[in-house]
Amino acid sequence: LGGFITTYLSWRIGFVLEVVIIAVVLSGIKLVQDVPYTGPRVIDLVGAVLSVLGMGGIVLGILVWQEGGESVAALLVIGAVALAALAYWLVRRKRQGKPALLDPDLFRSKIFRLGISGQMLQQIALGGTMIALPIYLQMVLEYNAMQAGLSLAPLSLSMFAVALLAGKKAGDRRPSSIIRWGFVLLTIGIAALIPIVPRAEFGWGLVIPLVIAGSGLGLLVSQLNNYTLAPIEEERISEAASVNSAAGSFGLSFGLAFAGAIMLATLSLTFTSMTESSTVLPPAEQQQVAQVLEDDAEVMSNTQLEQLLVDQPPAIQDEIVRINTGTRPLALQVALLIPILAGLIGVFNSFRMRRIPDPTPQNSGEATDEI
Repeated sequence: LGGFITTYLSWRIGFVLEVVIIAVVLSGIKLVQDVPYTGPRVIDLVGAVLSVLGMGGIVLGILVWQEGGESVAALLVIGAVALAALAYWLVRRKRQGKPALLDPDLFRSKIFRLGISGQMLQQIALGGTMIALPIYLQMVLEYNAMQAGLSLAPLSLSMFAVALLAGKKAGDRRPSSIIRWGFVLLTIGIAALIPIVPRAEFGWGLVIPLVIAGSGLGLLVSQLNNYTLAPIEEERISEAASVNSAAGSFGLSFGLAFAGAIMLATLSLTFTSMTESSTVLPPAEQQQVAQVLEDDAEVMSNTQLEQLLVDQPPAIQDEIVRINTGTRPLALQVALLIPILAGLIGVFNSFRMRRIPDPTPQNSGEATDEI
């Protein structure tokens, strides 16, 4: 749908449709059943600022590194220090009996900690995959947004179908087992893309790995939220769900930023290496060509690059296009290592889940499903 809107209408229409979706959600707001709350309603401004500086600093630092900017280390340090300060601040406010951004006692539950970790890892894997593959499809195979969207449809559709099916057919199977198989399938599907990428001549050549990865994501979607929130008492569900959602959002942003940065860094290093080792490019021009490729070609298709080089001799054109063609699959393969690593950590995390008893829901099944 996004590809259709971008290709045939305008990407701006997508934001208009989001407003429509929000309006539809708000029209049914009376269906939401509130749990009475009698506690303090003071806003923890310090905690809010520290959370923004912490998560935002880390993601922004990666984005700045991706763009070749300065102060990357400073931004990452600010993010890490802010997150540490947030943890200290929350514990301190709790001991003083004052309202905090979130209750640190939520993290006393091992199930909750493992659950939000799984949620974050799932989103890192999804974000890393969804930044690498569209770039590959549009820059290497020269697909438009509609074609790229259709090529990625097997991932989305299989995730949606398996999530519905697993939610209804889970039966007496342990949630931790389903989560483990979700991460296993996700990792296998993405790993299978690595040998296929350099050889794929069309987007549908990726369909089988995408279906496998999408099935793994569907298993995770069907279980992780309920697993994470099941041991939380009803009056704290909203707070716990917010923390869970924040972990997922941070994971998605981190996956998008980090995999994208790794891809561009690999392109940059490979451009320079292949240019300097070229026997066709004049030595005096190698550095300039490497810089042009790093600045421009990493976001261009070969057709666009050929138009940029129209004034160059044919031998120089062919060599630069050859270098550009050879770097793209390698960069994608390296970027895919990020979601694979997240999936492997998720598998390890799931074995830790199996060592503890399954969570006993503290709220009604209806409330859990609504969350």
